[in-house]
Amino acid sequence: MEKYRVRAVHDERTITVYQAYPPAIADAALAAGTFVPPFKRERMTWIKPSFLWMMYRSGYARKPDQERVLAVRITREGFAWALANSCASTPGELPQEEWRRTLRTTPVRTQWDPERGLRHEALAHRSLQVGLSGEAVARYVDEWIVDLTDVTPLAHTIGAAVAAGDLDTARAALPAEHPYPLPE
Repeated sequence: MEKYRVRAVHDERTITVYQAYPPAIADAALAAGTFVPPFKRERMTWIKPSFLWMMYRSGYARKPDQERVLAVRITREGFAWALANSCASTPGELPQEEWRRTLRTTPVRTQWDPERGLRHEALAHRSLQVGLSGEAVARYVDEWIVDLTDVTPLAHTIGAAVAAGDLDTARAALPAEHPYPLPE
């Protein structure tokens, strides 16, 4: 298994990413079919292709201000644009000044965090997180979103199965994520 690989629900046209919000933001987005106030376009918004990473982040949709988890299907073209216009959140092997310059001029941040298992344990491979700001948020909200689905009931069902120690049931309910082809 590759250490750095995006695993996601996707088809030839779209990729599904996840976000967790308080009910007011989730309800408004679901009604509008995209993000509208009280969602704030001027803030960075993080999208996560990994359902389990979103479950880790939101505590199976139980943490304050993350009580609702949305599955957001976006265009693959939009996701490709985000990656092409991104800068890693840390310099990695880039010289510090080059990284800082790139950081200032790109509207997208990427970071690879340890993927999480059903019990939130860190796994050996990494999961991609994508932070959108400025122009990227506008494109996301106005152009890339194909549809939004409330997956909070699924998060609660899986979380309850995990809490009961029924990992087989929890695993069977997970969205079917597959490796997503990334450009070099």
